[in-house]
Amino acid sequence: MGQVSCSSSSDSSENEEITEDMTDCHGTIPDRFSAGNADTENAIPERDAPVSHEGMIWIEGGTFTRGATDGRGRKDELPAHTVKVDGFWMDETEVTNREFAAFVEATGYVTVAEKKPDWEEIKKQLPPGTPKPPDEVLVAASLTFSSPDQSVPLNNASHWWEWTPEANWRHPQGPGSSIEGKEDYPVVHVAWDDAVAYAKWAGKRLPTEAEWEFAARGGLEEKSFPWGDDPVEKSGFMANIWQGEFPVTDKGEDGFQGLAPAKSFEPNPHGLYDMAGNVWEWTNDWYREDYYSRLDDEVQVNPQGPSDSYDPQEPTVPKKVVKGGSFLCNVSYCEGYRVSAKMKSSADTGLEHTGFRCVSSN
Repeated sequence: MGQVSCSSSSDSSENEEITEDMTDCHGTIPDRFSAGNADTENAIPERDAPVSHEGMIWIEGGTFTRGATDGRGRKDELPAHTVKVDGFWMDETEVTNREFAAFVEATGYVTVAEKKPDWEEIKKQLPPGTPKPPDEVLVAASLTFSSPDQSVPLNNASHWWEWTPEANWRHPQGPGSSIEGKEDYPVVHVAWDDAVAYAKWAGKRLPTEAEWEFAARGGLEEKSFPWGDDPVEKSGFMANIWQGEFPVTDKGEDGFQGLAPAKSFEPNPHGLYDMAGNVWEWTNDWYREDYYSRLDDEVQVNPQGPSDSYDPQEPTVPKKVVKGGSFLCNVSYCEGYRVSAKMKSSADTGLEHTGFRCVSSN
């Protein structure tokens, strides 16, 4: 259950033509029935030890312009507006497989992708009389990426995304795949609920969208990327993204096809790694396409996002904001790694290119 999308942008005539034909770059992802999250075995106790700031960077608070100012923003990035945030600590990298494994070992936590959907819980979310789906549909699964063998229309993400049984954080491409030897890669296939559980265990929290964007900009005001306005490939690749014809061929010119280990690219001016590319990162905010347009003209102080979610493409599915782009973002198709760009995803959805990092206010 749940559809995601990422912001698309470019002022090239080629991309303008693509944009007219698509609503978003991850639309029409195959549906999945929610596994539900009311699971007592996953109850995480409040941390009673001091929060460790090892591996975190202090981000001094300040005022900045949030949203697109480069003429490439989509509706949900506009209008740009002034935001003030207090200082906070932020993980210098995305949470890694090593770190997530330590959490699972300490708590016995089971991720959403590892749980078989419970039909009794699902029925509560559906109209009365909805027939039970086939048993082969109600299996533990997560979304994996698969390159088609020929060019496909870019307005239907089901050409490259599929629900794969037994795909999860331990098995990123499904049965037979492994994270052995990839302990320092970002953990993926974590739903929003999983990220929140980890953060609670660590005594931290997920960043607000405002905190994430402020940190990603690294003090560079009104720039397109964490490193400024230069194209990603100008001085050697600055982030792990897709090169070649999406979604058919990734040339790997940045050194990677698929995920890259943490710290594979230069950090932004704050010392934060992979604030662009590699994996999308969950934030705490609900998603509303019209959120920015509904704000008043006052400076927004420590904004927490809208009080509810509304995606006109899927009005009945509550979604959270995801930031930063991933290894699937492409220069000519989906510059989701711009600092103002965002994606939307339902909280119960895990994907092969989605992870998270945490913050702490103290």
